[in-house]
Amino acid sequence: MGLLAANGRSTGSALFQGREILNRSGRELDAVRGSAMAMIFQDPMTSLNPYMRVSDQLTEVLTVHRGVGRAEALDIAVRMLERVRIPEARRRIGLYPHEFSGGMRQRVMIAMALLCEPALLFADEPTTALDVTVQAQILELLADLASDLNAAIAIVTHDLGVIARLCDRVIVLYGGRIMEQATIDEIFYDSRHPYTKGLLASMPRLDDSVEGDLRTIPGQPRAAMGDLAGCPFAPRCPLKVERCNSEVPVLRRAASGRALACHESELPP
Repeated sequence: MGLLAANGRSTGSALFQGREILNRSGRELDAVRGSAMAMIFQDPMTSLNPYMRVSDQLTEVLTVHRGVGRAEALDIAVRMLERVRIPEARRRIGLYPHEFSGGMRQRVMIAMALLCEPALLFADEPTTALDVTVQAQILELLADLASDLNAAIAIVTHDLGVIARLCDRVIVLYGGRIMEQATIDEIFYDSRHPYTKGLLASMPRLDDSVEGDLRTIPGQPRAAMGDLAGCPFAPRCPLKVERCNSEVPVLRRAASGRALACHESELPP
């Protein structure tokens, strides 16, 4: 999306609809971001402009990317707010962000991201700080809208429940590196990396005994990985051998599409 801070950098390649978009200029990225590619940020209160009415923030997306007039843009924005289930949308579109609840602000963010019907939608912790009832509503809404618009969603989250509800494929990251990549069923029922297994074991289950402590992954994550040698998960890994401290495991890929970066775990064919 080209939103890194001034001291950030990205390397490698990122193709979107067959075009290289990594490290392109802002002008080049403006042709796709906000229209073909959009983002829902983690905290809508800091992502929405507190000095602008919701109507102005929504219509600006359409006037910039679609070139429609103000009146038509307002009608489209109202219909999108209704689509994300905001009651009395025509009246409430003239309010400021602070006049909405947290769940309603998140719905406004979703509406803004979907106004131009993007092919790819990024969602960064979209249910953070929402109560469980509102979380379920937002997840259901995202799933329905993605299906209606035939859009792909790339979601960043630490919540395994969100992953189970929304995702088809999962990439498990640790220390900035891919540890495991597989389908949702493979991750939950046949995970191979010790970090993935640790995450799943740390999730409380309804059929577990309430006695004793919650399961955790021993040790502490490194504050900054940098170019440290070895596997980033090695200090906390129950399968660690000597080579894990000095040799970064190669991400091996199977014909099925599964991928695994571990010296001691077996990758299924």
